[in-house]
Amino acid sequence: MTNNSEETKQADLIMEYFKNHPKREIKHPEIVDWVVAEYKKRTGTVFRDPDRAIRKLSQEGQLIKISKGVYKYDSNFIKNKELEDFTETQKEAIFERDNYRCVVCGKGRKDGVEIHADHIRPKDLGGKATIDNGQTLCAQHNFQKKNYKQTETGKKMFIRLYELAKSTKDEKLLGFCKEVLEVYEKNGINGHIVWKR
Repeated sequence: MTNNSEETKQADLIMEYFKNHPKREIKHPEIVDWVVAEYKKRTGTVFRDPDRAIRKLSQEGQLIKISKGVYKYDSNFIKNKELEDFTETQKEAIFERDNYRCVVCGKGRKDGVEIHADHIRPKDLGGKATIDNGQTLCAQHNFQKKNYKQTETGKKMFIRLYELAKSTKDEKLLGFCKEVLEVYEKNGINGHIVWKR
């Protein structure tokens, strides 16, 4: 397992390569081969998981994911992304307006619950860092919101599979899909995506 300073050095090395090739779409093999060889040359040790380090930089907004295994660096993108983060003053104004409580469940700091300033329209969909586009969410509901896109994709897939099972009269698959889709309903997740029994 890598320690934090080692991870930082590895991330810096990846960013060094991308910054030396700005705005160029770079495939995994090219960057991985270079960082592994360069890290060994500079430190004498092995760079264990460059793929994970690249993904992490992308998730942090340092790199732009173009497609599976293809990333690029663009300093303008980074500057624009930073402009869309709430300032501490904006966060405080959002919290105050929402009475320091999650707008979904009503829990807040007085209940010992961590709260976050969340973009109503997400940053990656053009959401701006304005107080009007902000809302207070507890850590749990903020996490759920971030992962709803993935659950939406899953639900749509199971609906398609359910329809296919109906058309082919595959009772076993039909039952399985029905159970999965009922779990979505039971937990109140992605109710806006309707499936017909």
